[in-house]
Amino acid sequence: MTSNDIRDRFLNFFKEKQHKIVASAPMVIKDDPTLMFTNAGMNQFKEFFLGINEAKYPRVTDSQKCLRVSGKHNDLEEVGKDTYHHTMFEMLGNWSFGDYFKEEAIQWAWELLTEELKIDKDSLYVSVFEGSNDADKLAMDTEAFELWKAIVPEDRIILGNKKDNFWEMGDQGPCGPCSEIHVDIRSAEEKVKVSGASLVNADHPLVVEIWNLVFMQYNRKADGSLESLPAKHVDTGMGFERLCMVLQGVQSNYDTDVFTPLIREIETITNSKYGKSEDVDIAIRVIADHIRAVSFSIADGQLPSNTGAGYVIRRILRRAIRYGFTFLDTKTPFMYRLVTVLTDTMGKAFPELKEQHQLIENVIKEEEHSFLNTLDQGLVLLDTIVQKTKGQVVDGRKAFELYDTYGFPIDLTALILGEKGLSLDENGFNVAMQEQKDRSRSASEISKEDWIVLTDDTEQEFLGYDLLEAKVKLVKYRKVTSKKSGEQYQMVFNVTPFYPEGGGQVGDKGYLEVPNGDVVYIVDTKRENNEIVHFAGSLPKHLNETFTAVVDKKQRQRTEANHTATHLLHQALREILGTHVEQKGSAVHSKYLRFDFSHFSKMTPEELHAVENFVNARIAGQLPFQEKRNVPMKEALADGAMALFGEKYGDTVRTVRFGQSIELCGGTHVSNTGDIWHFKIKSEGAVAAGIRRIEAITSDAVKNFYAENDRMLYEIKGALNNAQDPLKSVLSLQEENARLKKEVEGLLKDKAKNLKGDLLKELEEHNGVRFLAKMVDLDAGGIKDLCFKMGNQHQDLFLVFGSEQNGKAILSCYISKEVVASKDLNAGTIVRELGKYIQGGGGGQPFFATAGGKNPGGIAEALEKARGYLK
Repeated sequence: MTSNDIRDRFLNFFKEKQHKIVASAPMVIKDDPTLMFTNAGMNQFKEFFLGINEAKYPRVTDSQKCLRVSGKHNDLEEVGKDTYHHTMFEMLGNWSFGDYFKEEAIQWAWELLTEELKIDKDSLYVSVFEGSNDADKLAMDTEAFELWKAIVPEDRIILGNKKDNFWEMGDQGPCGPCSEIHVDIRSAEEKVKVSGASLVNADHPLVVEIWNLVFMQYNRKADGSLESLPAKHVDTGMGFERLCMVLQGVQSNYDTDVFTPLIREIETITNSKYGKSEDVDIAIRVIADHIRAVSFSIADGQLPSNTGAGYVIRRILRRAIRYGFTFLDTKTPFMYRLVTVLTDTMGKAFPELKEQHQLIENVIKEEEHSFLNTLDQGLVLLDTIVQKTKGQVVDGRKAFELYDTYGFPIDLTALILGEKGLSLDENGFNVAMQEQKDRSRSASEISKEDWIVLTDDTEQEFLGYDLLEAKVKLVKYRKVTSKKSGEQYQMVFNVTPFYPEGGGQVGDKGYLEVPNGDVVYIVDTKRENNEIVHFAGSLPKHLNETFTAVVDKKQRQRTEANHTATHLLHQALREILGTHVEQKGSAVHSKYLRFDFSHFSKMTPEELHAVENFVNARIAGQLPFQEKRNVPMKEALADGAMALFGEKYGDTVRTVRFGQSIELCGGTHVSNTGDIWHFKIKSEGAVAAGIRRIEAITSDAVKNFYAENDRMLYEIKGALNNAQDPLKSVLSLQEENARLKKEVEGLLKDKAKNLKGDLLKELEEHNGVRFLAKMVDLDAGGIKDLCFKMGNQHQDLFLVFGSEQNGKAILSCYISKEVVASKDLNAGTIVRELGKYIQGGGGGQPFFATAGGKNPGGIAEALEKARGYLK
């Protein structure tokens, strides 16, 4: 069976068991503050497990894209070193939301594996939770044990501890005992020698967990205690790649047709051979795995960047590039060439790969170019560290600085040092790394107490499309403490006019009017597990009263103007640049908007002007706001609504229309485009390969922009003696400045020419080298010209010149190439060391380098120290 056949067989099996097949949620999570990425199949169903909402379908099945590279579930460093860990993987699952429970889950799992997929029963082991004697004092899962005992011999049932057989979503939330199914794919001879039961959960590469049946029946509270959930659920997860390994009769996930096409392409591109060398094999596995994680992330809308989820994706990609650089000798971009093979392999099941193919290639290629340049720079910096090292051990903190500031991989540092006969102070590196992690963790650490529930009325209604003020009752609240925000309270109301952050739009701010006259300010609004959560610095004194929730009207209006402008901007870009333009992200604030879109080149001034005119024409046209709520998805798409990649849509959606612009959108908007007043682009630039970004303003921000420009123009006119045509006056000044600059350059050259003769007479000879260290009255360019002119007359020079220009210090070092070779001197190294005397730094080539600093008073000491290099 091919991998595509296996996936279909699984889904259709549960479809016949009355499960609804649902699509995979995006791998990148946008509206859940507790997670960056989908790391388990249950993530998209959290609200059902928590009892916040009722599932539309009591039974579902899917194949979920997952990524485990951060937080509690982090497999990154294991990937490539073994044959069964992955960053991105598929999780096959069947789910019951308050419907069937342990009996059906166990029976169907066994039926699927042994009857439908024909896996040898004698190769399977199952595990059951044995109970715990800790604070939870949980009893053994005897129900699951008895159910399994009716199916398999008792010696194939293993009692598992809490670590292996009690599944928890996190420190808080739904949890419960689980039964794992393990498969032993060793040879018959090996099975005779050692029992498979003894190898379960022992990290044996051929005795692996294949399926986990989680029985959700508890909720973990903030104080660590457990309470029973109002309904019992089933949450199962089967590793698709491992299942393929078993059914295709191989002993490594990487030998399945999920990975073999990628591995063959890597072999071709890098001229390497899989299966011949452990280092090469690890590198190829890392690359084959990581290209999947990065490609699916980009397809889901997450570009590599320096922060958050984008940083994680960049780190994964750079790890793969580094393995290719180190072990496959790839010094040019190559990973982007794997995207076509990946699309051919998985594009049928995940069409987003086909739709975003060109973008994925462009982004990866650009990232490869950037990181390979970083590696080149890092090699130069590492060479400098080596030169300064006294002894055979390189300072671990210096290596950490290279890693942290420049992204230079530490294992590559260790490899290069080993080739030079040096070693790395690994302890110093680890200490510096841990200190940084502690700082980061401390800054982001959040402590959440349990929700205090005041009423069982958990059905929450959002009124904010129609109202900015409403009477509300507090349903539940909790205290949250963080170093960043201090002590805050989170509140959930039965109804709310506050829009929660989502779809690029910021959350509403406002206040609560309390009957006694007090006011509680709402500082932010977010969505968590499909609940609207309001953030405040304090709580009302009497929690059971009815409050008046009031949205900050001015901020909402400005935000709405910017959000509507993003729709018109999207329409304008597709009209003017072409229909290849797709939205790739947005940020809608009250003061500005940011819009990312796919496009292959920098926009011209004419194109930007045309886009502004297009949007402003629709503003002037006073187009009315038209919306449809709870429209079937197919109907909305048939009506021409645009859906964005990386967004998760339900069966019904909301459409927003202004004239010919129609999009799927949950945000808030102006009632008429005339309310936007005016649209102005502030900037346009690149975000990544094939991705551009426009930042723009509307409404009051445009008025302030023009008012500030008027003020600046008035001041410029004043500085130009109230010239009638300030532009003409500025151009005239520029021409005069250029002419005077040219005259000054000529005078400085004459000065340097005359100075050269005097300085040649001052050269001192030391051990066959003509030396001079002196203060001169020239700028950096003049000093460089002087050095090379003197070098044309002598091939044995060592010159160090200092100069003070505009209160700043300059040091320049020139060494004849012959002296560089014979005396082992390096101008770049020397000038960096002398730079500390002028409180600055610099660098350059071995024969010429320059440093700048803020302390001219240190020039004399630096010149004196230069003499020491000839001793």
